[in-house]
Amino acid sequence: MDEIVRQARQAMEELLEAAKPRPGQLMVVGCSSSEILGRRIGKGSSLETAEAVFGGLYPPLKARGVHLAAQCCEHLNRALVVERALAAERGYEIVNAVPQPHAGGSFAVTAYTRLEDPVLVESVRAEAGMDIGGTLVGMHLRPVAVPVRLSLDHIGEAWLLCARTRPKYIGGARAAYLEM
Repeated sequence: MDEIVRQARQAMEELLEAAKPRPGQLMVVGCSSSEILGRRIGKGSSLETAEAVFGGLYPPLKARGVHLAAQCCEHLNRALVVERALAAERGYEIVNAVPQPHAGGSFAVTAYTRLEDPVLVESVRAEAGMDIGGTLVGMHLRPVAVPVRLSLDHIGEAWLLCARTRPKYIGGARAAYLEM
């Protein structure tokens, strides 16, 4: 599990460097512990693996003041675990569910047990995202999502896909844009 912690930390640090989120912004993470272990998504949920991933991802986020939104699996309609204060600040609707390893997923369970005052919300619009194992976090990203390539393309056996977002370009050929 030490290698999973190391890979997760490295991936998050690289994504934070590329995405450059400001303190108070949001990072959505979807994680299949099954895929990390080389099994089919949803067929080998592992709390130990999820703990290792969380242990690598969360400290760099916390150090930069970036909030975590941990995506649940489809059995909870991809709801997200966030801090209650963030939900209140952003006006997110809190939903009544508690993630379980086979209804929400091990990563969501881990986030729910490790965050200070966790709640589930139905949706968010995050500034950046990390998808470990094909969990489809794109529905929770702000438009416009821009792929981010890292030096790693896997955590364990799971494919790793990352994105940052940028403001929409509007105005056409005569418009001038800020460098993002």
